[in-house]
Amino acid sequence: MRVLPWLLCWISGSAFGAGLAPLVVSPDLVRDAPARPAVPSPAVSTPAPQPVGASPAPAASPVAETVVEAPPAAEAVSEPAAPLALGATDVRAERISGTRGIGLFAEGEADVRRDDLRLQADRVSYDELTDEAVAEGNVRLQKGGDRITGPRLNLFVGDQVGTFESPRYSINRPKAEGGVTAAGSGEADALLLEGENQYRLKNGTWTTCEPTDPDWYIKARDLQLDYDREVGTARGGSIVFMDTPLFWMPWIEFPLLAQRQSGLLPPTFGSSNKTGIDFAQPYYWNIAPNYDATITPRFMGRRGLQIGGEFRYLGETYQGQARAEWLPEDRVTGEARSFGSLQHRQRITPRLSGALDFNAVSDDAYFEDLSSRIAIASQSHLLRQGQLVYSGGWWSASALMQSYQTLNPDPDDYVAPPYRRLPQLKLNALRADLPFGGLFKLDSEYVSFKHTENNRVEGERITAYPQLSLPLQGTAYFLTPKVGVHHTSYDLERPVDSPNLRNSISRTLPIASLDGGLIFEREAQFFGGDYLQTLEPRLYYLYVPYRRQDDIPLFDTSRFDFGFAQIFAENLYSGGDRIADANQLTAAVTSRLIEPETGAERMRVIVGQRYYFRDQEVTAGETARTDSRADLLGGFSGRISRHTSLEALAQYDADEGQTQRYNATLRYQPDYAKTLNLSYRYSRPGYVGSGLRDIDVSGQWPLGGRWYGVGRVTRSVLEDRTTEALAGLEYDGGCWVFRVAMHRFAVERDDVTKAVYVQLELNDLAGIGSNPLNLIRRSVPGYGMINASSADRVFGAD
Repeated sequence: MRVLPWLLCWISGSAFGAGLAPLVVSPDLVRDAPARPAVPSPAVSTPAPQPVGASPAPAASPVAETVVEAPPAAEAVSEPAAPLALGATDVRAERISGTRGIGLFAEGEADVRRDDLRLQADRVSYDELTDEAVAEGNVRLQKGGDRITGPRLNLFVGDQVGTFESPRYSINRPKAEGGVTAAGSGEADALLLEGENQYRLKNGTWTTCEPTDPDWYIKARDLQLDYDREVGTARGGSIVFMDTPLFWMPWIEFPLLAQRQSGLLPPTFGSSNKTGIDFAQPYYWNIAPNYDATITPRFMGRRGLQIGGEFRYLGETYQGQARAEWLPEDRVTGEARSFGSLQHRQRITPRLSGALDFNAVSDDAYFEDLSSRIAIASQSHLLRQGQLVYSGGWWSASALMQSYQTLNPDPDDYVAPPYRRLPQLKLNALRADLPFGGLFKLDSEYVSFKHTENNRVEGERITAYPQLSLPLQGTAYFLTPKVGVHHTSYDLERPVDSPNLRNSISRTLPIASLDGGLIFEREAQFFGGDYLQTLEPRLYYLYVPYRRQDDIPLFDTSRFDFGFAQIFAENLYSGGDRIADANQLTAAVTSRLIEPETGAERMRVIVGQRYYFRDQEVTAGETARTDSRADLLGGFSGRISRHTSLEALAQYDADEGQTQRYNATLRYQPDYAKTLNLSYRYSRPGYVGSGLRDIDVSGQWPLGGRWYGVGRVTRSVLEDRTTEALAGLEYDGGCWVFRVAMHRFAVERDDVTKAVYVQLELNDLAGIGSNPLNLIRRSVPGYGMINASSADRVFGAD
């Protein structure tokens, strides 16, 4: 039989004396013993329940000893009666005997209940004077979802102190974040109950696997489970996986409910051609509920020993994190190498807030040499900025100081540093409560641009752009006329050897637009189902007169990528140094299929094109457009079958009769953790550099026997090379997962990085090895975790 670890709630005290709650025998089981003289009814009735601490009711008979026997098993009630009110104890058995004021003995399927605790055994004796219960034979104790079973139990009920011999236990508690149940189970030579929520096991085990034949467990000479602190402590312990000890630890602590606690995090180990053997052993320090730190020694076979750390903090008005890494001497370069980062956000007053983001490395090749992740290794600019923002309700103001550290690991591929903003001041306003539903908006800015290179233009720019619009909207239409005036002035400092260009420049441009559309709906049938189909034509007219801008430097301006978002924008360029002249009309039509029951969009098709009424004059260094119309854009997204979806975007030059570029992604996802993706990207040579033709295949699929495969290959057809490849295997062991992944990527053609990840994750306890999950999620769209564990950390040791 199974029983519970919550001996804990025979509470309130018990009994017929010493201020303990009275014991009540279920009336429906009271019978006259067939082999004894009949006992008068008043003598066998038990005292009525009394409040805790009350004196027992006086006996109705001078009889000192009472023996109560139930009928034979065939006549016994199979389902015990519901527990009585708080403070009462309900006892059922085939035979019950006892002496009033001293105790009782229940034998034969004994069943004892008090509050929400239930004790079952072959035999139970209860000493009323000492409040001690002794259960023998198939003992089962349960409370809520918890249970303990074993051959014998001694329990002092009120104090919740006792001993369970040779127990098996299973404990279920909600995790700290709520909603999810965490389970722990195991066995021991003896289980000592040391008060509410306190257990100590001698030669015991603990695991989150199924109690029978667990794949992994913690085994210890002395194992303490503290469910007040939600921490387990093992002395003379080890972690055993598949009957093989992985680690031996003289003293460890581990989380019982996957909560934060100080201690060793899972070690990470792997290998790459840049670092060699790579092993890191993080230590997590849970300083306070709102402060923590991680200290990480990292050994790299080719590079040496690195020390890293992270400190996180959270207050009522602030939060942030600081990170640092230091390699005293790189065995390859012979130099010390370091990295530092600080992100901080602060609410100074209810309306005023600030933020700081500072990042720095010791040398340009730091990430390329010491990181095995492409997202980090390919970084070229590290942000350094501080910001203040004030919100005045319908208006806001901000101040920004911003610069970058630019990394150039390859001298032949120089990356120019961006301009610094020292400072940038903004004042913005938005009023949507004007008469007739009018809307007023103001964007204004002052910024001083500085540069680290002496041959660059520097200067100050002031911008003010007030706008007024009148949004009109109905159930089947929308129309928004808008006018504004964009004013910009520059005060420039040009290099001495620069041409004789203006140093003071002013530019004022009126901007007018009209944006409108209709929405038609109809009921339709497609693919054997009923849908709501829409037809949504849209027209957008924009007028901006020409102003000379060719001698204005490009501080923060570049051309937007051409797409559906851009064809409805006011400007071709980001930043404020170029305002494109325009006399143009954009026409687009969208059609959707919507499921009436859920409102979910099943499919969307959009086609759009821009028409020009004059040639382009303002440029940012590119060739000016002379065509009367832009390329035709077409897009599709949606499910083409129950499990298959398609997203595609194409740009077609009708004048030249050729496709400029297109992207398409086909996904097949019939179930969770089953996904296959095929993508193709193309751009015509000359449209974007030398062109692009990339094929990308990725997926996750069960291979049988609990094995799953994951992978991705990105290949450049034009360059005839693989730019990124990932291959991995996962095994779901039920309460553990094994992952291995190999990753290869090339930041540059002749600079390839290779890395290997190996991880064993013990659910809700430990992830041992190098974790490839973030890499897999990024590489395989639609990836599903094959386990729902929260194990980011392992055991702790102070």
